[in-house]
Amino acid sequence: MADREILPSTVSPRHYTLAIYDLNFTEFTYKGSVKIDLDVVGPAPISQIHLNARELTISEAAISLELSKTSAEIKVTEIAVDEKAEVVALELSEPLPVEATRVSLTIAFAGMLNNKMAGFYRSKYTDTSGQEAYMYSTQFEATDARRAFPCFDEPALKATFDFSITVPEEWTALSNMPEISSKPPEDGKKKGVAGTKLKTVTFATTPIMSTYLLAWACGDFEYVEAFTDRLYNGKKVPVRVYTTKGIVKQGEFALENAYKIVDYFSEIFDIDYVLPKVDLLAVHEFSHGAMENWGLITYRTTALLFDPETSDSKYKNRVAYVVAHELAHQWFGNLVTMEWWSELWLNEGFATWVGWLAIDYLYPDWDVFAVFVSESLQGALNLDSLRQSHAIEVPVKSALDIDQIFDAISYLKGASSIRMISSHIGVKTFLKGVSNYLRQHAYGNATTQDLWNAVGQESGVDVNSIMNDWITKIGFPVVSVIESPAGVTLRQDRFLSSGDATIEENQTSWWIPLGIYTDGGSASAYSGVSSFSSRETILAGLGPDDFYKLNRNQTGVYRVNYPPERLAKLGLAKDMLSITDKVGLIADASAMALAGLGSTSGLLGLLDGLKGEESYVVWSEIVARLSSLRSAMFEQPEEVKSGLAAFTRSLVSPTVKKLGWEFKDGEDYLTVQLRSLLIGSAGTAGDEEVIAEARAQFAKYIAGDKTAIHPNLRRAVFSIVLAQEEGSDQEAAVAYEAVLKEVLQPTSVDGKEIALAALGKSKRPELIKRTLSLILSGKVAVQDLHVPAYALGANGTARWELWRYIKSNWTEIYALMSGNMVILDRFVRLSISQFSSQEAYDDIKAFFADKDTHGYERSLGQALDVVGSFARWVERDAEAVSQWLKERGY
Repeated sequence: MADREILPSTVSPRHYTLAIYDLNFTEFTYKGSVKIDLDVVGPAPISQIHLNARELTISEAAISLELSKTSAEIKVTEIAVDEKAEVVALELSEPLPVEATRVSLTIAFAGMLNNKMAGFYRSKYTDTSGQEAYMYSTQFEATDARRAFPCFDEPALKATFDFSITVPEEWTALSNMPEISSKPPEDGKKKGVAGTKLKTVTFATTPIMSTYLLAWACGDFEYVEAFTDRLYNGKKVPVRVYTTKGIVKQGEFALENAYKIVDYFSEIFDIDYVLPKVDLLAVHEFSHGAMENWGLITYRTTALLFDPETSDSKYKNRVAYVVAHELAHQWFGNLVTMEWWSELWLNEGFATWVGWLAIDYLYPDWDVFAVFVSESLQGALNLDSLRQSHAIEVPVKSALDIDQIFDAISYLKGASSIRMISSHIGVKTFLKGVSNYLRQHAYGNATTQDLWNAVGQESGVDVNSIMNDWITKIGFPVVSVIESPAGVTLRQDRFLSSGDATIEENQTSWWIPLGIYTDGGSASAYSGVSSFSSRETILAGLGPDDFYKLNRNQTGVYRVNYPPERLAKLGLAKDMLSITDKVGLIADASAMALAGLGSTSGLLGLLDGLKGEESYVVWSEIVARLSSLRSAMFEQPEEVKSGLAAFTRSLVSPTVKKLGWEFKDGEDYLTVQLRSLLIGSAGTAGDEEVIAEARAQFAKYIAGDKTAIHPNLRRAVFSIVLAQEEGSDQEAAVAYEAVLKEVLQPTSVDGKEIALAALGKSKRPELIKRTLSLILSGKVAVQDLHVPAYALGANGTARWELWRYIKSNWTEIYALMSGNMVILDRFVRLSISQFSSQEAYDDIKAFFADKDTHGYERSLGQALDVVGSFARWVERDAEAVSQWLKERGY
């Protein structure tokens, strides 16, 4: 097909028998053999077989087949490798006979246990004795199964798998299915290269599934175990969390959630979990957050492990959610798989939404859908407001194109669109439609159309008609409100953060659910127009003197641009608004200011009226928008920067004093998060009392009292202390060394991430250079290099130094990270997207003009869009911001 790079459809796989052996832990190599049972699709004559392989050495291949009365073999006369296309062509000595009833392809191959976090790879860690050690695991999504074994590596080419692996006798081996035997290798080779005794572990046959969902792992593991409450085929399903030895107790929180979530999803989908076990494995080096391999789900350590004594409680939310997200995939993605990667959102958008639905069920006091509006919905809208965004369903041609759409559009806009339609027709009705979809397409592949058909049949709503533009068209609308005595006129246009959508870019008219309410009460929804798909509509019966708000609880995927007077009225009526509505009001006002459709002065006025706010979620949105404004203004005169810091203190410091520094037993989760958030915000804005307390606690910490800083405040305290410019260089160096030690020898599972982010906060030139030097030092795992890069990029003092470092060391950075383009893509995007000047825009664009950007070109374009929008924002509104601050004494 011209729109995608796929294999010729002459044959298709039915079953794989895969064996991995001769693992060499010195040279980091392995060998394998795979027998693939094929269906002949045609047309005849078939003299070549094409399949995928990357970074593999294929030593031999042969075809065996069965005819009606006999069997035969066909030799492979040539093995041709197209490294760019990642395809191997096997030339046959004669065409496959059309009358063959069974065809099998057997291949012997060798591969590398690489350190690129893709294919079959190694992860370095420190074991319980303090020695360097390795574990080995796989990561195949999207197109890296071909890095581990030759295969037909496309989601629609499903097959069953028999898998075995030969490993040291004392190790644990895992795969998708339960182990069915463990015995000495059949070839009589009982010892490995280091004289280690070996065993061959064989696993049960998998269900029919895509290659990207196959997985295996081996190492010195241990586990904690629980069982589902429900029975599946008469038995409770065992659920285990595996880790390398010594840290398994940190898997207990994930385990506590996992078995409950398996039962919850089985109930709401009305389809039982189909495999006989669920394993969750913590992997020390991991490019993503987690991977939904069927029955063997792999996780970055910070997405699976949590220690109630030493972990920041913020990670509790992350662990619970990521566990739920990956378990959702066991149905949505694994049982039913998208037909091609262009519909990746079917996997990721749904798993994101229903993952939060599960956490809301388990932890109703966490108010997760308010957090979703503040983080996920805003993340989606922020990215989708860029010219370089893409539709939810987007054409993808090659492997590098696929990697680039694992982004906020596929995940967060996809999830937000599902939240919108499920709110419109009712969540229970939507889930019933989903259940029908899963039943209709179980063990097969499906499309967006298939999902909408199933939901539409259940709801009686033409879902495809109202959702088609949301899925297939780029962007989203802003609804502009025009008030007059005759009523309220609403107009929809495509929203761009640059504020300059052209006629050609503004062709789509989306279906928009209005969600109007008039007095904040549940019984007072506006009884007139409930949605519109035209360019404009009029709400008769509403006027300038009435109270009303659009997009109740922010279930719609759009922004609203109110007249300044209406925005001010809504700010004054904050007590009538829900938490999510306040978040939406702040976010929309900020977006309008950025685009030039509203004013930054109006945004500041709105925030000024929220000083007494008590909700963590609302405060999180306030702090995020203020931080964005302060970051954009980093090259403005000192009086503007200090004025914004003073304004920030005026908002947050009174609530910090009210909350205090002490965490109380039984304190609710959101209050705990609020204290951590506002202490960090006040300290980085220059609150002297907060800085003094942070320094006092840090002094006790480096003197040996590791309990002096509460785990929930390490991020804030480390960042506040390292950001200070007062004090001697020696004192700053001592503080830096103490935080660096937490990077190199972390005392908690989240300690490395927290400390790396804090190192990037320093404003001292010599310490900025030290943090930059970590990028290529080999002391920080490649998976974590985006953390200090993002912190340095967000640090106005370090921003240009980071960019100069990247330019000077680009060859080395590219070599280090391009083995896994997910890593390079993320590093580039987070490093450069904080700039806010035309000078920076031009410099970045010029630097990459002659570079091979394939694999990260989409994110690069998006980052440049952000920089350009911020530059125009600063140029347009900097003086108005300065004036607003002066008039109010900041």
